[in-house]
Amino acid sequence: MAASIGKHASKIKVSSTLNRDVKQFGKKYMFDDDEETCWNSDQGSPQWVVMEFPHQIRLQELMIQFQGGFVGKECWIEGCHDDETMTKILDFYPEDVNSLQSFHLPTDQLFTKVKIIFNSSTDFYGRITIYKLDLIGTQIT
Repeated sequence: MAASIGKHASKIKVSSTLNRDVKQFGKKYMFDDDEETCWNSDQGSPQWVVMEFPHQIRLQELMIQFQGGFVGKECWIEGCHDDETMTKILDFYPEDVNSLQSFHLPTDQLFTKVKIIFNSSTDFYGRITIYKLDLIGTQIT
């Protein structure tokens, strides 16, 4: 049965954090279910989020909530199993809105690592702001 698996990542890496201020804008805030906290990237493109999992996962959906004006454009998600080469799963194009957006992931592959790439941003400086990020799928133990 598909469920939220984003919080079960064993390791999360991001391309940057605004002014290196992880206490206020750190990556953990994408997963804390608090509407007041968020991850803010620093300027520059592309920006990305990498999630590593202790078990294989089968993905069904990507859910993401940006701050309008700081939204990824030309985005894609990649995945791999262990240290294999990343394979593109899906190109997606979020709307420049504040609401939670959902993208269906058409794959039956198993992954242990997922990378979400924001090739450009609606912000002139390339910053990305994410209030919520989650992957819906199944953990294979």
